[in-house]
Amino acid sequence: MFLPWHALSAAVLHYVTFSVNQSSVMACFLLLKAVKHTEVFAQVHGKSVMEVFIFFLYAMILLPGTTGIVHEVKSFLNHTAYLSCYFPNSQKNDIKDLIVFWQKGLEVVHEVFYGQEKHDNISPEYKNRTKMDMDKWTLQLLNAGIVDEGLYKCIIQQRVKEIPSIIHQSECLLHIIANYSQPEIAWLHKGELKPNEYLKLCCSSSGGYPEPKQMTWLISHENRTHRLVNHMDISQDAVTKLYNVTTKLNTTVPTNTLTNISCLLHLGEELGSLVSVPLGIEIIQGEEIEQLKIHFFGPLIAVIVLITILLGFAILKNRTISCSNQSVSLAV
Repeated sequence: MFLPWHALSAAVLHYVTFSVNQSSVMACFLLLKAVKHTEVFAQVHGKSVMEVFIFFLYAMILLPGTTGIVHEVKSFLNHTAYLSCYFPNSQKNDIKDLIVFWQKGLEVVHEVFYGQEKHDNISPEYKNRTKMDMDKWTLQLLNAGIVDEGLYKCIIQQRVKEIPSIIHQSECLLHIIANYSQPEIAWLHKGELKPNEYLKLCCSSSGGYPEPKQMTWLISHENRTHRLVNHMDISQDAVTKLYNVTTKLNTTVPTNTLTNISCLLHLGEELGSLVSVPLGIEIIQGEEIEQLKIHFFGPLIAVIVLITILLGFAILKNRTISCSNQSVSLAV
């Protein structure tokens, strides 16, 4: 399937313009190549050799120095992406007098031909997925997927003496975003954790896009936080193209103090970070338990001994009084 004439012309203009800006020598080479193949283009698209040659000459003369700003656009996965033409339309042109179309590489994404949307030349990947807001000069790409990422070019043409002339072009670089799950910490250690024994943990997050920057362990105790960056294992689903990430921790934990461990997933400067629910760990060392027992039972034993002595004195006193009473009775 061949591109429509105006789409083909715009694509060639794009590459010729790029070459001119990079090197005039390369541009001349491309022009010679273009002249060599004008006959082929003319036969395919029903144009005369002279028309095609004039077209390439127009590209060489009028377009050098034309540079466009690439506009960054972000869209969530399976949502609608909005790609603007950034067309000021200072001349107040009616869309019925213009040809507006979008390209991604050599694929035709959308086409508006003198005010009417045409679907004949749209690439199969974009069939029934695009529509244009003609008041805002913005293309809506429905159900945007990861495969839709890339550079899109908006081209607006106006006929000048029956030859389509580009009056505006702009580029949008589409990025797709899929939210990662909240990082989760899993306990890999077997059995009860003992003092001076290594703690083994795993932190994972799934179903996100694009690829994250890194994962960081945050280990906090006694009002101090240590950061530890370990190797991050990355896997990508072959079908969905979404990423799953995992990192592991193997470290000792201080005894007799509460330690909080969290996992931080860095998505990038613009996307921010995700943090896990903190895991709290406290290891009580055996000697401390014995010392605690001594501290607890020592005062308790002393109290018991004191109570026993007091009871002994009370009993002894009662016996003395009883004996005295018996002696007085015998005397009488």
